[in-house]
Amino acid sequence: MRNQGQRLMESAIREFIEYLHNVKTTSGNTEVSYLRDLKKMTVWLAEREITQVSQVSSDALEAYISSLEEQQFASSTISRSVASARAFFQYELQEGRIATNPAEKLHPPKIQKKIPEILTIEEVDLLMRQPDMTTAKGMRDKAMLELLYATGMRVSELIHLKVSDLNLSLGYVSCCAYGKNRIIPIGSVCRKALHRYIDKARGSLVQHSDTEELFTNCSGKAMSRQGFWKVLKGYAHEAGIRGDITPHTLRHSFAVHMLQNGADVKSVQEMLGHSDIATTQLYLSMHVNRMRDVYRKAHPRC
Repeated sequence: MRNQGQRLMESAIREFIEYLHNVKTTSGNTEVSYLRDLKKMTVWLAEREITQVSQVSSDALEAYISSLEEQQFASSTISRSVASARAFFQYELQEGRIATNPAEKLHPPKIQKKIPEILTIEEVDLLMRQPDMTTAKGMRDKAMLELLYATGMRVSELIHLKVSDLNLSLGYVSCCAYGKNRIIPIGSVCRKALHRYIDKARGSLVQHSDTEELFTNCSGKAMSRQGFWKVLKGYAHEAGIRGDITPHTLRHSFAVHMLQNGADVKSVQEMLGHSDIATTQLYLSMHVNRMRDVYRKAHPRC
């Protein structure tokens, strides 16, 4: 009976993931994370003879979250587990399989928001000078780096761009993420790098393939996240830039540099694709803190 109950709960979880994918159009990464969290929760509950959704109580879930804290999981991991449980049991409530959501009152631990690492404008300029512009690979890399910094898009968005997503004559790129499309302007430096890549390099990389992907690896296949990460790491090392540089570092740098140069928070939010302006306001606080540091160093009465 216990195994049958477990199978029913696992089936309910699979149905929930399908619901996220088909109805909520969530990202693949989100679905994988929810599935992993819910499987971990199911195993813990089964060890305590709780094998059916209807048997799960708020006390059991509180105990489960406490066990994660005792095992010293990161606050972000525990918070995601809470979110996964809330969403799953809310779906079960919606489907009429349970009378109340036992996860409704679960409270995630408070997460201290880390100030993200950013590059200085000088470091960005140094990074952009690293690709060898006499090679197809160098022209491709230069175009990728310039586009990522020019738009602040996520690396997952960058590597899924099609050639048709670019409008270089009008100076914008169409970016789609999580079922939402946004238009992001691109400046002259980035447009020049893209023109050069498309006119002189892309053909030799794509070779005989008819792929529509904007950026490919040297074998003509779509660029991967790991491939771009290695490209960025290599150039950061060549430029002598210290620290843990990731593709998101360029996204953070884009946001802060835009605010430093007078962009309003709402516009930056739209370009980044943030659903909540509070996320974008983190960059505003970084900008204010930077201005405060400059003021303290430069003002004669500080």
